[in-house]
Amino acid sequence: MEIISSLFMSLYEVWDLLAVGIVICVTVMLGFIVFLGNTKSATHKTFLGFSLLVALWGTLNYLSYQPIHVVEAFAILRFTLFAVTWMTFCFLLFAWSFPKERTGLPKIILLILVIWTTIVSILTLTPLVLEAVRSISPEGIITSAINGPAIPVFGMTTTLYTLAGIVLLIIKTLRAQKLDRKRFLWITLGVLIMFFSIVTSNLILPVVFNNPSYLPLAAVFVFPFIALTSYAVIKYNILNIRIIGVEIFITGLLLISLIRLIEARNFGQVLPELVIFIGLVTTSVLILRSVLKEVEQREQLQRLTEKLEAANVELKRLDAAKSEFISIASHQLRTPLTAAKGYLSLALEGTYGKLAEKVKKPIAKVYESNERLIHLVNDLLSLSRIESGKMKLEPVDTNIEEIIASIVDELKVKAAQKTLTLVFKKPADAFPILQLDKEKIRNVVLNLIDNAIRYTKEGGVITIFIARNNNQLRLSVQDNGEGMTKEEIGKLFESFSRGEAGAKLSTEGTGLGLYIAKQFVQMHNGRIWAESPGKDKGSTFYIELPTHNVS
Repeated sequence: MEIISSLFMSLYEVWDLLAVGIVICVTVMLGFIVFLGNTKSATHKTFLGFSLLVALWGTLNYLSYQPIHVVEAFAILRFTLFAVTWMTFCFLLFAWSFPKERTGLPKIILLILVIWTTIVSILTLTPLVLEAVRSISPEGIITSAINGPAIPVFGMTTTLYTLAGIVLLIIKTLRAQKLDRKRFLWITLGVLIMFFSIVTSNLILPVVFNNPSYLPLAAVFVFPFIALTSYAVIKYNILNIRIIGVEIFITGLLLISLIRLIEARNFGQVLPELVIFIGLVTTSVLILRSVLKEVEQREQLQRLTEKLEAANVELKRLDAAKSEFISIASHQLRTPLTAAKGYLSLALEGTYGKLAEKVKKPIAKVYESNERLIHLVNDLLSLSRIESGKMKLEPVDTNIEEIIASIVDELKVKAAQKTLTLVFKKPADAFPILQLDKEKIRNVVLNLIDNAIRYTKEGGVITIFIARNNNQLRLSVQDNGEGMTKEEIGKLFESFSRGEAGAKLSTEGTGLGLYIAKQFVQMHNGRIWAESPGKDKGSTFYIELPTHNVS
């Protein structure tokens, strides 16, 4: 208990030093964090300058009220005014440039301000601003000084810089957009509280109420600005919460080192502590730079992700528009194609009179081409309905054997034209009646058998099997045609995709048939796939469907 009590007593004795030290460390760290976030930005540069000068001013102000030699204390007091001059100048530049990359201030005006600030700051180090010490307290602390003839110049310059910076921030806050306005508001509020507190503690209390107790703690009143800026950082992502955590940790280390440096009694103790403190500052800057780089990379990744999400939304919109266009175009095309088919069919049947053989053959080719166009239009309509989610199942009692048998009979003539053998191997036991969308399943089976005929060379054999495996119906279409590579099989069921063999043997395909077949099968909770030993070794297409009712 005695140790704890002693510790608290020690802390109480140096609480003012701790308060000033913490504020100074936090201010410096925040300045470097902002600067390292974008070293080329005028906003970040001026904020770093402002932060460092606040830290310098806070340190000098604290030291000037300590019981040290009068000559040294008076020199420190002059340097305090010197720091104030440049601090308010940097604040004005920060307020002018925030949040832009460049100051935007005309060079001639900037040059005039720099020259004037340099003159005023030099005056603060001469008797023209502070002539001499007027009075000293019993503890050896300077309580008042004799002002020189140039003190109004210093006062007006620093006051105008400060007021101009505050007005600029207020104007920018009022003109900012919704999210930026919140960010401006917190920073502006922090600045107002900070300068109001400084004026109160350094002017009103000492002059009006004769209470100079808070003069050494002037830097502590910067804390509202630090706190509210940190809130804006965390709340609105100006920086990153992880950086704040690193800053707090580094501040603790620097504060401990700073206290040890101040408590050093002689040069032999001061030198190693000073080296340690400088080393910690250098290491801290490097650590912050590394963390900032990582945070920047993550932010870039986040921005890319957001852009990708936006692009994905746009692609979905364009895809929906494409599907809608295909649907409308297909509907408009199907009507005249169907009418053309009817007239061509009547002409071939002799309804309009007997056709000459040389006319009949071209009309038959036109009829075939028209059929292919109708098939393409139907595929495009199916594609647009599938992609828009408008394709629905219409399950009815279906005999799968009858569907396959009717398709085989329908395509036997086409197979015979290529001297192909088309075989349907029926199972020994009849299949039960299933609940399937009859038209969609017929479309799938027809597509597979028609493809086998199209892509198998003359004299080949195409065999259709159906079998029952537990609760699954498996249908296979096997041929001894061109065969496929693994790469071709991998792309087979994609939209507008055709294998090398298919493109070589037939120019009529669109690459939609198998894609639509896959969608129809998946709507039945089934699956479809293809296998092939390789080129020139044939292929087998499989369909598996559940034998229970389709939900």
